[in-house]
Amino acid sequence: MRRAVCPGSFDPITNGHLDIIGRASKLYDEVYVAVMINKSKKGLFEVEERIELIRQVTSEYGNVRVEAFHGLLVDFCKQRDIPAIVKGLRAVSDFDYELQMAQMNIGLSGVETLFVPTNPTYSFLSSSLVKEVATWGGDVSHLVPPLVLEALGERLKHD
Repeated sequence: MRRAVCPGSFDPITNGHLDIIGRASKLYDEVYVAVMINKSKKGLFEVEERIELIRQVTSEYGNVRVEAFHGLLVDFCKQRDIPAIVKGLRAVSDFDYELQMAQMNIGLSGVETLFVPTNPTYSFLSSSLVKEVATWGGDVSHLVPPLVLEALGERLKHD
C-alpha cells in the first residue's frame, strides 16, 4: 500500500489545501492529513474542530485519513509506515523553507518529501489570510469549502 502524508495546521482548511490533498489522493492508496498541534499557538479552531471539518470536506476522496499529531512529522510517518510527505508550494519563498525541512526529514528518517506546485488559482492563499479577511467581513466564499465558510461565520460572530 502506497501511503503519503499532507501535514499542516489547517486553521482552517482552504481550497488550496484541498487541491493538494485531492491530487495526492489520486497518486497514493492512502493519504493521511496530519493536523499538527502547536501548543504555543492559539488557533481560531480547536484541533478537534479542524479534524472534523477536514474529514467532512475530504470524505468524497475515500482514501483520506485525518489525525492530529504533536511532535516530529517523521515520527508520525514512522509510526504509520508512511514513506512520503506531500507539500504544496505556492512561491519560491515557500521552497526555501520547505527544502530545508525536506533535507532534515530525509536525514532524520529517510522520509521523502514531494513538492506539488499549487494550482495558480490558489497561489496567494493561506489560512492566515483567510482568517484575516473573514475577520474584517471580507468575502472568502471562493477560498474555502462551504462547510468551512459556515464554521468561520459562526466562530467569528461569537468572538
